[in-house]
Amino acid sequence: MNVFYEEDGAFKVGTILADNVSTLQIEGAHGKRGKIKASWLLFRFDDSEKLHFMDQAQQVASSIDTDFLWSCCGEDEFSYESLAREYFGHPPSPVEAAGLLIRLNGAPMYFYKKGRGRYKAAPPQALKAALASVEKKRVQAAKQANYVEQLVHFNLPGEFVPLLPGLLYKPERASMEFKALEAAAAATHLTDAQLLEKCGAIPSAHDFHLQRFLFEHFPQGTGFGDFGEITEPQGLPVAKTAAFSIDDITTLEIDDAFSVAQLRGGNFQIGVHIAAPALGFVAGSKLDSIAARRLSTVYFPGSKITMLPDAAIEKFTLKEKTYRPVVSMYLEVRGGGLAVVSSSTRVERVQIDANLWRSALEKNVNETTLSSGTADFSYASELKLLWQFAETLEKSRGKSESGAVPQLDYNFYIENGRVTITERRRGTPIDKLVSELMIYVNTAWGKLLADNEIAAIYRAQGNGKVKMSTAPGEHQGLGVGQYIWASSPLRRYVDLVNQRQLLAWLNGDSPPYEKNSERLLVAMRDFELAYEAYNLFQRAMERYWCLRWLQQESVKLIPATVVRENLLKLDKLPLFARVTALPELPAASRVEVEISNVDFLELSFVCRYKRTLDTQ
Repeated sequence: MNVFYEEDGAFKVGTILADNVSTLQIEGAHGKRGKIKASWLLFRFDDSEKLHFMDQAQQVASSIDTDFLWSCCGEDEFSYESLAREYFGHPPSPVEAAGLLIRLNGAPMYFYKKGRGRYKAAPPQALKAALASVEKKRVQAAKQANYVEQLVHFNLPGEFVPLLPGLLYKPERASMEFKALEAAAAATHLTDAQLLEKCGAIPSAHDFHLQRFLFEHFPQGTGFGDFGEITEPQGLPVAKTAAFSIDDITTLEIDDAFSVAQLRGGNFQIGVHIAAPALGFVAGSKLDSIAARRLSTVYFPGSKITMLPDAAIEKFTLKEKTYRPVVSMYLEVRGGGLAVVSSSTRVERVQIDANLWRSALEKNVNETTLSSGTADFSYASELKLLWQFAETLEKSRGKSESGAVPQLDYNFYIENGRVTITERRRGTPIDKLVSELMIYVNTAWGKLLADNEIAAIYRAQGNGKVKMSTAPGEHQGLGVGQYIWASSPLRRYVDLVNQRQLLAWLNGDSPPYEKNSERLLVAMRDFELAYEAYNLFQRAMERYWCLRWLQQESVKLIPATVVRENLLKLDKLPLFARVTALPELPAASRVEVEISNVDFLELSFVCRYKRTLDTQ
């Protein structure tokens, strides 16, 4: 005797070897023996019908029209036996019964299973919806396959064009388009971006990186829209001395300037003048809300995205031959030794006599010309005094860099698609002059706000970690007891916040930000996140232009310096690389490496060791 039974959702046939009422010992179609439960049985049939039984049942199932079978069922639950008698018009043979069961079980959209051998026809509306869903999936699968076919032949489907930003930067992974792109990328052994580039969807690797950044941080674009009124401060006293600024020639947001005046008795008055955009719009205004979203000017080679609109920058930048509102700190310093005798801070309007550019200054202003008194350039005496004062300030912080290994900064200049990368030694007299005076005013104003219990955003450093805080704390790296950012209010939102607090104290007003207020904490937190993201973007774009320079100059071999283990720094560039198969060499060893496989989308390249250079 044979049995037809269901096990784990599959129909099977076997021969009974032993019947133990609740269980049966059977031998399967391929001779495998086992035990099944009696409750699994659907029906028994004679030995004479076992040969090719399942093949015949499959043929019967294939011949049954599913739609017609569904129409025969009615609305009530039914057993397969009753439906088989009605469908075949006679008591079904074992093969017919098995074929009908196979068809019922294979069409779950049409027939809901209610128990072993029992079913219920799906309601018409439910069946219609299920069939529509299947058809939709079939059409989508065909369309997806067509997309893949086009992509692997490096043709961009037209439907992909409006979806490109999302596909490149924030893909909807469940979408048909992304699945097609992923499948095609796997088939061509390319990344998604590399494949889309080959399809002509990324005409510029530079724009690919820029647009990715804008997609995430400037989704509404970089325009300012309606930013409301910018107030022109009236009635400010005019400073008695004129000032000059020192900046890179590409700078538009000139935040700081300096002045020097001889006092009676031989002392000097040194003025540090900081642009005062906080006088032009108040906290909570339209423009302030825009600045609070942007949080900082974004810098990258060849361009920038300013925190404030051109109209605000134009009113407050310390442009030469203008009178501009500023927050000034005046220091009286002794003629001998240049120790600070007294200091004061005031709000005023100052005449900006000149904008001096670093690139021109540093050709003539150096330790030799300043020390020897042979300097022959504009503001020579003022610059010499400021440099000497900066040296004094540096020593007072315990941070003298005399004898230290010079560090390099790099300037990028982009013109007509060509890049020029120049090295600039950090710690030059001009560099030190500016940085020391900025450290001094930020330290002093931070102390002033702390002593008067006025909220501010501080930068503290301990154990090598820098953090922002609303509480004053030591900055070990600078060697000062407290430190704020307040000297770049045209470029950084925290500086603008701190300037508002300083102005409130100077004017005797209530500060706009209370201690530990939500607005202050949100500004601090958001600034930290944005500043890190902007810096990462700047470094990525600098890396892009370094790779472009390698291509532009047809560099194949380049000298490099071992930093540690297999990490090298390439000459003339702020570009680091890991090198495989590098011999064991001490740090600072000089080697020559070969550059290949530059990828502007991945910002990667292959760097191979060629030889060790003689450093004698």
